[in-house]
Amino acid sequence: MQTESQSQAYTLSQPSISQPRSQPKSSFADVLARLKETASESREAEGGADCWARPKPPQLNPAEDALLFQQIDIEDANNSGGGPTLKMFGVTEAGNSVLATVTDFRPYFYVPAPRGFLETDCHAFRTYLSNSGATISNVSLVNRRSLWGYKGDDWSPFIRIEVYDTKTVPKLTFFGCLRIFERGECHFQNLWAGKDTWPTYESNIAYVLRFMIDTKIVGMNWIELPKGGWSFVKDKKSHCQLEVSVRWDQIISHPADGPYSHVAPLRILSFDIECAGRKGIFPEPGVDPVIQIASMVTRQGESHPFIRNVFTLSACSHIVGSQVLSFDSEAEMLEAWRDFVNEVDPDVVIGYNIANFDLPYLIERAAALKTKKFTLLGRMINKHAAMRETHFSSKAFGQRDSKETFLDGRLQVDIFQYMQREHKLRSYTLNSVCAQFLGEQKEDVHHSVITELQNGGPESRRRLAVYCLKDAYLPQRLMDKLMCFINYIEMARVTGVPFNYLLSRGQSIKVLSQLYRRANGEGYVIPTMKGESGEEQYEGATVIEPNKGYYKVPIATLDFASLYPSIMMAHNLCYTTLLDKPTIDRLGLVKDVDYIQTPNNDFFATSTKRKGLLPTILEDLIAARKRAKADLKKETDPFKRAVLDGRQLALKISANSVYGFTGATIGKLACLPISSSTTAFGRQMIEKTKQEVEAEYSVANGREHDAEVIYGDTDSVMVKFGPTDLETVMAMGREAAEFVSQKFIKPIKLEFEKVYFPYLLISKKRYAGLYWTKPEKYDKMDTKGIETVRRDNCRLVSTVISTCLNKMLIDQDVEGAIEYTKQMISDLLQNRVDMSQLVITKALAKADYAGKQAHVELAERMRQRDAGSAPNVGDRVAYVIIKGVKGAAAYEKSEDPIFVLENNIPIDTKYYLENQLSNPLMRIFEPILGERANTLLSGDHTRTIQIATPTVGGLMKFAVKTVTCMGCKTQLKPSNSVSNGAVCNNCRPRIGEFYQKQVANVSELQVRFSRLWTQCQRCQGSLHQDVLCSSKDCPIFYMRKKAQKDVEDGSAVLERFDHELW
Repeated sequence: MQTESQSQAYTLSQPSISQPRSQPKSSFADVLARLKETASESREAEGGADCWARPKPPQLNPAEDALLFQQIDIEDANNSGGGPTLKMFGVTEAGNSVLATVTDFRPYFYVPAPRGFLETDCHAFRTYLSNSGATISNVSLVNRRSLWGYKGDDWSPFIRIEVYDTKTVPKLTFFGCLRIFERGECHFQNLWAGKDTWPTYESNIAYVLRFMIDTKIVGMNWIELPKGGWSFVKDKKSHCQLEVSVRWDQIISHPADGPYSHVAPLRILSFDIECAGRKGIFPEPGVDPVIQIASMVTRQGESHPFIRNVFTLSACSHIVGSQVLSFDSEAEMLEAWRDFVNEVDPDVVIGYNIANFDLPYLIERAAALKTKKFTLLGRMINKHAAMRETHFSSKAFGQRDSKETFLDGRLQVDIFQYMQREHKLRSYTLNSVCAQFLGEQKEDVHHSVITELQNGGPESRRRLAVYCLKDAYLPQRLMDKLMCFINYIEMARVTGVPFNYLLSRGQSIKVLSQLYRRANGEGYVIPTMKGESGEEQYEGATVIEPNKGYYKVPIATLDFASLYPSIMMAHNLCYTTLLDKPTIDRLGLVKDVDYIQTPNNDFFATSTKRKGLLPTILEDLIAARKRAKADLKKETDPFKRAVLDGRQLALKISANSVYGFTGATIGKLACLPISSSTTAFGRQMIEKTKQEVEAEYSVANGREHDAEVIYGDTDSVMVKFGPTDLETVMAMGREAAEFVSQKFIKPIKLEFEKVYFPYLLISKKRYAGLYWTKPEKYDKMDTKGIETVRRDNCRLVSTVISTCLNKMLIDQDVEGAIEYTKQMISDLLQNRVDMSQLVITKALAKADYAGKQAHVELAERMRQRDAGSAPNVGDRVAYVIIKGVKGAAAYEKSEDPIFVLENNIPIDTKYYLENQLSNPLMRIFEPILGERANTLLSGDHTRTIQIATPTVGGLMKFAVKTVTCMGCKTQLKPSNSVSNGAVCNNCRPRIGEFYQKQVANVSELQVRFSRLWTQCQRCQGSLHQDVLCSSKDCPIFYMRKKAQKDVEDGSAVLERFDHELW
């Protein structure tokens, strides 16, 4: 992307008389300078140059001192020949790094003991299994209960098989056990004779998770090694300051609450790299150098980075507040950055898209340069960082291909992946995300411009370095703003899984971890089941048919609090309480006393016979959330408040995911009787709520109005009680919620939460309304399923729909919304809508698509026109739809917005009206206008259209451009005008008038361009530098380009007066 010329920038960016006098936003260089002042750094220690090393560790005596630290990561050490060991990395309260090698914890699993198997047979059975090739440590007979199904209160004998090596469990389970037990090939004393299959229990649990469950360790909690129970390792294998060895049963795990709820001063490294790509080619690690690496290091709990530096290839001018380290050799720079990482010893590594770009690029570039030691980025000595391709699949979070780089002992949080998982956005560029969540933007410099800056001098490289430093700083700010690290810590603590599971695994493992912990404590064993994608489905939630319309009276919303968890608790739905008819008959159980029959015709034991595990887990989660919310109200310390808020959110998510876990047919423990019974009870409750409310609040029952449930969805109902004032409806809503709650089993509770007034009900799962919780003022405008944030639409759609909803709901002016819509359609058809509103952006995810896509075809056309500015795989392609031949597909009419602006190509306004605007408009206006809604798309306002005259393509190849008089529009010829003049001979007496008019027009265009240029300079943080930004997600970018073209065209017209006779 070529930038505007510097001379033009100088001429047009000067503030005019009418220019707004707001102060320019401070540049990031100013932010760095303020950080230096805050830290009181000297020139020698600028950017935290003297803060790389961790604090010196204390002198500890294992016989007399305990060691307390927060563990951050636990890994299988895979100690060949020395028995199973684990590596537990952590940080002490003083900030010292710890590696504890945990020994002697042996993995195990269970097999139901066949009839006749005795305690005395254990030794012989161990020998039998050992002869099959497995290294068996121990075989014992224990009494347990199977988690699956209620078979009575008797305990059953299980054989507990313990193995020496972590690799043995999968080998014995998936090869040995599948062969021996599941195929009926166990011939030990003929005890398994006649059995075609024999199940295994708890054989598919990961070794690390097994260890954590048995030792009651949860993710990111505090660990204590008691005095006399640990020792220092003589031959250190890591860079950690304290490297110790401890036997697994000596570990004390502290629950993550009270005095152990805080977080250690973890070191968080945020980094970003810049590469010098070739023209038209996205940087490739085999060819293109890494030219800069910016790093910011922050201590958890602090708001400012205490280390700020940038490693640059070639000399770079000084940056106040940052340490600049310049190198002549790229290999030297990479090795110096590796040494920096090892000395700083970060606990957490973050960045934006570091998983798929920065880390893999660095590793592959180092390999191309043959700097073999660069990959020693982890905490283990001589252990190289390994990279692999991964595929993530989750029903909740979707699917994605990614790369994973293992840095031993260092957690990784890619903020880009976090945003993709947790937020649905139009664009995931760092610029767009920062604009939405931080309220500020950054320069989006194209990779071709980066190479130009690198090839300049120290000053241009300084500008690039400041840009790179900001890209390293923003992920840290996003993480703090969104509290994602704290929230993930609390999620790991609540669910008991290792921190690194949270970004690499789905929801199921979190529920499974909690289930294992509770089951272990109560003597249950969990069957090993294959997660198979079955066709079996179950009926979901009820949606009461909506009574569509625009309601000018308050609509009360009644919600069931934690509907599915409360149903499971109220009716004791669990694996451990599931019954079948033969068991009911065998045990002589009495219906509604000993067991219940669900609306789905499944059977479950009541809590008087056996309290279910899942209801117990849910009760604990909900009770813990109430405690966290109560503590949150009393807490005043901001950091402790953040921890408590993260905890209550984690507890809420965990409770709500238990139901989904039982219905996940590809999960490890799917149980459709639980999930289908839960939704069946939910459907029954929604219908009963409707009946009870309409019966109680009716004229026949002595009320003033007949209440009507106009819509119901999953866990809520919308009720039109009748009165027109908010306070009355809110009081009735509270009363109705209390009344209906008494009809259900506790803890099921219906709550009054909000009132919508006015309320636009469009269809199932599509509505909008003003959201009121207090009668004095509405809280917000709430929308669901409406195109205000859809990412596959142009901005015009969200602009029009949002404005219409504002007029309908806030102003309560439906006619005003209709007039506005007609005016916008008229403006669209007359080509008066700004180009930025019509741009559609899509990511160029891969080179080959099954069908032809608009953005893919355009990328190829752009590559043929100019390979240097064409988008590459991974870029977002911005396009508009232009006029084409009748019947042409959209992919044939997609075009680059800048190309359209420069060549005055007409936009296909009819496409935008019919394919982008019409359906969303019809959805919000049909409930109000009915069939009259179609008049919005036809009528007088659609009969005037204006089409731009193109300068390229089609007939324009054969057209001859003629110059006309600026007065009467007569074609100018040598016979009636001077050469290259502005007016004809007849209009020459008025030449001063026409000149003045054109000067005023050009001046107005220059002022508009000047304002837009200055706005972009403020965004980049400097009024003294060229604008390099080419963000295709920013509407100002297209406005600036259009204004620049208008100035050029207007100036060209003005130049015609130079040839006139005055």
